[in-house]
Amino acid sequence: MIVCYAHQIEQTYGGTTIFSNLSFEIQSADRIGLVGQNGSGKSTLAQLAAGEELPIVGTIGCKKTLQKVLLPQIPGHSNEGTVYEVLQQSFEHIYDINNELQRLEELLQQPDQTNLEQTLHTYGLIQERFEAVGGYEMDALIRRVSDGLGINTLLEASWEALSGGERAKVELAHLLLTTPDLLILDEPTNHLDLYALEWLSKWVRNYKGAVLIISHDRAFLDDTTIKTWEIEQGTLHTYNTNYSGYVLEREERLLKEFQAYTDQQKKINKMKETIKRLKDWANRANPPNAGMHRQAKSMEKALQRIQQLERPVHKKKISLTFNHEKRTGNDVFTCHNVHKSYAHLQILQNVSMHIRYGERVAIVGPNGAGKSTLLHVLTGEVLVDDGEVTIGTNVSIGYLSQHPTVGDQEDTIVAAFKKEVAVTEARARHILASFHFFGHDVFKTVVSLSGGELMRLRLAQLMHQNHNVLILDEPTNHLDIDAQHMIEDAIEGFTGTIVAVSHNRYFLNKCFPITFWLEDGQLTKYEGSFRYAYEKRVKER
Repeated sequence: MIVCYAHQIEQTYGGTTIFSNLSFEIQSADRIGLVGQNGSGKSTLAQLAAGEELPIVGTIGCKKTLQKVLLPQIPGHSNEGTVYEVLQQSFEHIYDINNELQRLEELLQQPDQTNLEQTLHTYGLIQERFEAVGGYEMDALIRRVSDGLGINTLLEASWEALSGGERAKVELAHLLLTTPDLLILDEPTNHLDLYALEWLSKWVRNYKGAVLIISHDRAFLDDTTIKTWEIEQGTLHTYNTNYSGYVLEREERLLKEFQAYTDQQKKINKMKETIKRLKDWANRANPPNAGMHRQAKSMEKALQRIQQLERPVHKKKISLTFNHEKRTGNDVFTCHNVHKSYAHLQILQNVSMHIRYGERVAIVGPNGAGKSTLLHVLTGEVLVDDGEVTIGTNVSIGYLSQHPTVGDQEDTIVAAFKKEVAVTEARARHILASFHFFGHDVFKTVVSLSGGELMRLRLAQLMHQNHNVLILDEPTNHLDIDAQHMIEDAIEGFTGTIVAVSHNRYFLNKCFPITFWLEDGQLTKYEGSFRYAYEKRVKER
C-alpha cells in the first residue's frame, strides 16, 4: 500500500533549483536509504515527505490518517522537565485514556454512585482499550529504548542540563516511541556509540511502519534498508537493494548509460557527416542536385527528432597520496601497565598495547570510554599517572582531531593551507582542488567553513606534511560518502602506521585488521576487524 507519494515536484531556494520533475512512492513496509552528495537536496526531500515544506511545483500526497514524523539532522525542539517526562510525551494519546480511567475510578469510589453498573461497563471497555494500545507497557518500553540508545542514566536529568548530543539522542528516543506510520530519520546515527548503533539497526529492521533514512553511515544503511534512493543532479534514481547492492547496481547503470550515450554520439556524428557530404555532392553537381538536397534536409529533420542522451555523470574522486621521507623502527608505540584518571574517575586501568610499523589499528568502545584520551597519551599530549609509554625512533606523528582547528579563523583556506605546507599559491590551489575546494572557494575564511569542510582542509594539510604515523580521531565525521571513500583509498596507499578511533563500522571493517576495544578502563586486543571484535564481545557478555 502506498502511504506517501510525490508527482513531478520541484523545490527552489533563493533562485536555485534543488530538483525538478521528481516523483516517488513510499510503500507501507518500505525501509529506504536516501543518499547523495552534500547539498544534493536529501534533507529538503525529507522535509517535503514529512509535510514540513510544500513544493513550488507538483503534488505530494499521503494516505488519510497517516502519522509521520521527522528527526531533523539538528533537532531544535524545546522541552521542559526531566528526560523521562519528555519521553512520556510520546504516549499522550495513552495518557488521555489513563486520565479517563482515573476519572471513572473516582466516580466508582463515591458512595452515592447511581449508575454503578453503567460506570463499571464503561470502565471495563476503556480498560480494554488502554491495554490494547499498550498502556501497561509504557514504562517498560521507555526503559527498553533508553537502554538501547544509552540514555538510561539521563532519565531523571533535566532537559535544560543536557548537551547537544544528549538532546539529539533523547529526541531520537522520543520519535521511536511514537511509532508513526512513516518514520523519517535525518542522520540518526550521529552521537550514537557502537552498542547503540547495533541496537538501533535491529529496531529499524523490526519496525512495522515505513522508514526513510538519510545517513552517511554505510554499515547502518546496509543493516536496515531494502531500497535505496539516490539524488544525483536533481534526479532521483531508485534501486531495490541496500547500500552495498546500490553501489554495484549504480556502477552497472552508469556503464550502460555511457555505452548508450557513446553509441548515440557515434550515430549523430555519422549522420552529420552524411548530411555534409550530401550537401557537398549536391552543390558540386551541374546543375545542383535537388534530390540530394531533399535527402540532406530529410536527414537533418530526423537528426532534430533524436532525443539526445545526457552524458552520464562521472564522480571525480579526490586524488590523495601520503608522502613520508623516513620510516620508523619496528616498534612505533609501546604502553605498559598505563593508568590515567581525572579527579576520581579512572579512565585507563593497567592498559598495555604494542603497535608495530605498518599496522592499521582501530581503537573502539562506548562513548566516554577514554578513546581520545588514549590517543593523546600516544601523542604525548597527556601524561599518564602510572606505567610506561614509549614512542619509537624516527616517529613523525600527524594528528587529526575529531574537532579540527585550522590556524587563524580569519585566514582564507589557501592561506591556512600554506601556513602548514610550504608550497606556492598555484601549487596550493592545485592541491586544494583535489579536496573539492574549487575556484573562489579557496578564498573563503576558515571561520565560515562547515565541519566537513574543516575536516577536508585539515586532511589536505596532514597529507602533505611527510608524516610516517597517522593518528586519526573520528576522521569520517562530517564527511559525505564520497569523501569517506576518498580517505579509505588514501589509507590503502599509505605505507606507514595508522591508529584511528571511529564509530564508522564500514570504515573500521574495511581499513583496520587489528582492533583494540576500550571499555571500563580495560583494553582488549582482537586480531581482526571491528565485526570480529564485536561478535567476540557479544559472546563474552
